[in-house]
Amino acid sequence: MKWHSTTILCVRRKDKVAIGGDGQVTLGTTIMKHDTRKIRWVLDNKVLVGFAGSTADAFALLERFEAKAKNYPGNIPRAATELARDWRTDRVLRRLEALMIVASDEHTLLITGQGDVIQPTDGIVG
Repeated sequence: MKWHSTTILCVRRKDKVAIGGDGQVTLGTTIMKHDTRKIRWVLDNKVLVGFAGSTADAFALLERFEAKAKNYPGNIPRAATELARDWRTDRVLRRLEALMIVASDEHTLLITGQGDVIQPTDGIVG
């Protein structure tokens, strides 16, 4: 897979987690905006979500992730897996081009449209 989109990076060390993003919105090779918020708190500020790719697609997926997380309270990996399954199998969703990094107190997960839910062994994902 070859991605040409946003830089999102998440680092976890012991009980601390940080997510950062570049904030750029591009149209082709032109930077249209440089101060976009690509990181959001969800679930009453308990989970950080960073996204890359098409902004509209990312927001649609963010809403779906939050709904899944509410359906599986306290089980972020299950919510992520359910989102990835829907994303991969739904005829409309599978056309969405984005990538998400989700970080809770216990988990850091990379979620892709190919159905991947990856928890890095070293606490770093980008």
